[in-house]
Amino acid sequence: MSPAGAPGSGHSPEGSATSQAVLLRGGRLVDPAGRQDGQQDVLVRDGVVAEVGERVEAAGVAMVDCGGLVVSPGFADLHVHLREPGREDAETIETGSRAAALGGFTAVCPMPNTDPVADNAGVVEMVAARGREVGLVDVFPVGAVTVGQRGTELAELGAMARSAARVDCFSDDGRPIREARLLRLALEYAKAFDAVVADHAEDASLTDGAQMHEGEVSALLGLQGWPAAAEEMVVARDLLLAELTGGRLHLCHLSTAGAVGLVRLAKARGVRVTAEATPHHFTLTDEAARSYDPVFKVNPPLREKADVEAVREGLADGTIDAIATDHAPHAREDKEVEWAAAPPGMLGLETALGLGLTELVEPGFLTLPALLERLTAGPARCRRLPGHGGPVGPGAPANLTVFDPAARWTVDAGALASRARNTPFHGRELTGRVVHVLLRGARTVTDGQVTR
Repeated sequence: MSPAGAPGSGHSPEGSATSQAVLLRGGRLVDPAGRQDGQQDVLVRDGVVAEVGERVEAAGVAMVDCGGLVVSPGFADLHVHLREPGREDAETIETGSRAAALGGFTAVCPMPNTDPVADNAGVVEMVAARGREVGLVDVFPVGAVTVGQRGTELAELGAMARSAARVDCFSDDGRPIREARLLRLALEYAKAFDAVVADHAEDASLTDGAQMHEGEVSALLGLQGWPAAAEEMVVARDLLLAELTGGRLHLCHLSTAGAVGLVRLAKARGVRVTAEATPHHFTLTDEAARSYDPVFKVNPPLREKADVEAVREGLADGTIDAIATDHAPHAREDKEVEWAAAPPGMLGLETALGLGLTELVEPGFLTLPALLERLTAGPARCRRLPGHGGPVGPGAPANLTVFDPAARWTVDAGALASRARNTPFHGRELTGRVVHVLLRGARTVTDGQVTR
């Protein structure tokens, strides 16, 4: 991982608001990377943290009262779908960036399943450039592992790594890398530039035509099931290949107890693996499918209660490094159809913090610092995210999130910033809401509203 102050070529947003001197007064600073948790003032000047202390005095600065609020490093999401280029009817980099900022994120990593696929330097540079132009969050594109995500030949990984976008993470997300030989080559090749290969673990021969998790509920509903073994078999294979090659493996959206257990054992053996889990996989179960509402259709599917508990345990003990939303917007005409015809995926950026506080912290599964670690320093361990993840200290880029940990709010799909409306949490009351966000000192969110 690059030092906190290292410049991220191609990532500094040209369109970001002008940075001004700001003093965040009286908040609870929770900085997992810096091992800080206590009331501290944070002074920001010229886009960086200038001073942190119990009582900072500064003249000529904008004072922001953070009494009763939590100040943390800005959140980073390793796994989003911004749909641009190709499906701007579902989401754009601008609307996705607005949703991300309102969710407390200062960095997002869009997956390559766009049209055209982000499998070459031209596309990843366009995505990064558009992110800079919007300027609400830093956009770190993920490049495809294979040409067209077809799983037959490696894409131009080196060219994407050397491009202005500086891609250091590659994935065919949404499509598993079926051939072990090809994944081995990718892991070995990526080592040359210390890049990460992120895999969507699914044995497609076991999931062809599957509509939901295979279990009691799928049998009762008469829907073809997606067995847990289809994920676990590929996780086991990927871990063995990572061990064989010494390459850096990242496992996307773990959803089964068996997969979490395999990663735990592999980490104990010293395998270079990191993993993520989504809010919906630590919150919802396959029981939601009884409604036949396709808003609950997702890949990997919602699992059983025991799997949800295992994901929570994996987040608690560090087996799972990061919470990633897998934010997957869909146009209404695509998603609001009968279950079998609907594409998988759900929104996640604007509800991630509230779900983490409501489902993990309030019941005692995670402490607040642990939750924030999985949203900040944890993602920054998984791939290079220069300037993100903390620590919050003098000279570090002022990428900061301020939220009210006690605020109660009700999710309203129609009020979300995303262009899509496919959230499974519409009408759900959550605890915790973002109040302010700073990106290199520029306020992107003020009083819960995007600044532009």
